[in-house]
Amino acid sequence: MSKTIVAEGRTTNEAIENGLKELNVSKDRVNVKVLESDDKRSFFSILAPRVVKVEMTLKEEIENKIDLPKIRKEINLSEEEQKIARNNLENFLSEFVKELPEGTEYEIETDNKNVYVNLKNQNLGFLIGYRGETLYAFQNILSSIASKGENQKVRVIFDIEGYKEKRQKTLEDLAEKIAKTVMRTKKTVTLEPMQPYERKIIHTKLQENTKIDTTSIGEEPYRKVVISIKRK
Repeated sequence: MSKTIVAEGRTTNEAIENGLKELNVSKDRVNVKVLESDDKRSFFSILAPRVVKVEMTLKEEIENKIDLPKIRKEINLSEEEQKIARNNLENFLSEFVKELPEGTEYEIETDNKNVYVNLKNQNLGFLIGYRGETLYAFQNILSSIASKGENQKVRVIFDIEGYKEKRQKTLEDLAEKIAKTVMRTKKTVTLEPMQPYERKIIHTKLQENTKIDTTSIGEEPYRKVVISIKRK
């Protein structure tokens, strides 16, 4: 069910703003219904404190406690399928690295679930992009290449110089730091928009913290994590 609250203010706008702060969302993420307006005030109530009430209902698509992972079809690559995927990637990468900075090397490993591709060179930041956006886009391209001639989509896990591990450590440290700030100040903190895998790292890192609550709000690609004190 959608979450509904009643907010108050001296004007309709103030009441809405108060409600948005309580829900930690933007205005386009709620349905608003004015319960008591400031438009119709009688002569006898003119000296009474002005109170406007609005009913605000959180839209269902942003109520998710966490970012639920997509249900993926179970993958079980045979040795022959692993060989085909490896050959596909070998043919592509052997030519692709020629266009990259001198000395770039690649590694390909496989198991019955995934194909792992790693590029080695300290000068490949442009292929990682802002917070890994280019890296993940290229990972999708490699998955398509690896899947050529296969009966199922091959999932490629792509990395450059251990970037993913370093990024995960950075996000986990950030999560702990923000959690301590929230517990100290009792104020909710909304992080910048993140990709799904980054939000999952934040949620996972803080899920054992009994004093902290994490929620995702907004729509892709602007979905973000909200860290707040857990309500009793």
